[in-house]
Amino acid sequence: MLLAIDVGNTNTVFGIHDGESWINQWRSATDPTKTADDHAAWLWRLADMYGVDLKRIKGCVISTVVPQAQFNFRNLARRYLEIEPMFIGDPNLKTGVEVRIHRPEQVGADRIVSALGAHKTYEGNLVVIDSGTATTFDVVAEDGGFEGGIISPGINLSMRALHDAAAQLPRIAIQRPSRVIGQDTVSAMQSGVFWGYIDLIDGLVTRIKAEYGKPMKVVATGGVASLFEGASQTIDYYDQDITIRGLLEIYRRNS
Repeated sequence: MLLAIDVGNTNTVFGIHDGESWINQWRSATDPTKTADDHAAWLWRLADMYGVDLKRIKGCVISTVVPQAQFNFRNLARRYLEIEPMFIGDPNLKTGVEVRIHRPEQVGADRIVSALGAHKTYEGNLVVIDSGTATTFDVVAEDGGFEGGIISPGINLSMRALHDAAAQLPRIAIQRPSRVIGQDTVSAMQSGVFWGYIDLIDGLVTRIKAEYGKPMKVVATGGVASLFEGASQTIDYYDQDITIRGLLEIYRRNS
């Protein structure tokens, strides 16, 4: 069995693969101060609840955009699973993704993994939208090459900034409003953030397609991507497993 860990700025996803399929996926809030012991205690409790024997795990692959968390996740694999984990970004690790931008070393591990996961699932040229703390729009060529992209603030970050910077605006939940024109402060904020973000997505995808000049499919993933389903006019597929699937592929290529 394989343990795949995707450490994002906001959430961390743990996936268990038995060699044929994903048998469990669990999500926790990312906290770089958590020790290997903290992660192990949480993981073992969940595994016991679902009847998963973590001692059967023979491999571990980790992608993280939080450098401070790397030490504790490495110790989790070494001390509790007795295996040396693979870390995305290790120069000795083969991803099979050709990065065709001016500064390839600046591309985050999560973007490379998502590009590979999307390429293994969908044919043709792709725009991969990953919605988290930041929202990234990545261009993946038909042959799987990473050809650049866009980074914008995530929808939750935008909402938090609006609340923090304006004393009279409350902190509210993000949801699709029934009207575009708000009838009170809360509905006006929800409309501005939600529909503003939908237009940001659709507008940027339209510009990417026009500049790229070739047919492209658009795939959305990430913690809040499901919010946009039925509202965006440019997203073709919603797929929450792109990153974890990419981790599995990288593990197989390096095992």
